[in-house]
Amino acid sequence: MYRVFEALDELVTIVEEARGVPMTVNCVVPRGDVLELLDDVRDALPGEVDDAQDVLDKRDEIIRAAREQADSTVSSANEEAERLVAEARARAEQLVADARAEADRTVSAGQTEYENLTERARAESERMVQAGRDAYERAVEDGKHEQERLVSQTEVVQAAHNEAARIVDEAHAEADRQRADCDAYVDDKLAEFSDLLSTTLRTVDSGRNHLRATVSPASRTPVYDYQQQ
Repeated sequence: MYRVFEALDELVTIVEEARGVPMTVNCVVPRGDVLELLDDVRDALPGEVDDAQDVLDKRDEIIRAAREQADSTVSSANEEAERLVAEARARAEQLVADARAEADRTVSAGQTEYENLTERARAESERMVQAGRDAYERAVEDGKHEQERLVSQTEVVQAAHNEAARIVDEAHAEADRQRADCDAYVDDKLAEFSDLLSTTLRTVDSGRNHLRATVSPASRTPVYDYQQQ
């Protein structure tokens, strides 16, 4: 095909450079050169035409092969997309399951700790109240004995009653303080648990967003929002 274009370019050059005939638009060209170039064109054209015909004959086969290749590529892409979606769904479900398990474990631990603290505080308050009662009873008993010994000195009995009442009040105050400390500790544990749940949910959301970003929009399937559930 290159020889055809080359011969045509030479013919154009010969015509452009040919000597013109006066008073006309005609020109004088070398017949031998022109005929030789035309023979070159004639000899080159059949092969080029045959090559072009071969391309035309194979067009349908080439198009069919290209279509089959495209179908195979699309099928492989769909299978890969489905695999990626399945893996993403499995990873998301595993993340949610792990988060739920961690939340259940934390709640259980917090509940156990709360019950232990409450029980210890209750036992301590009961012990202190009982100690106050015992001290009160001893003080009353001592007061009675002192009253029997010093009947005329009623101030001693009153002082004993006052001391016993003070001890009981201190016991109640200490029990209230123990309960307040227990409630504050449990509240701190619940706050830590709340922070852990928030962090876990943010981790799950980040994982879901990353998985959504790695799957093409055309093959993306709906993912359940476990946070709303």
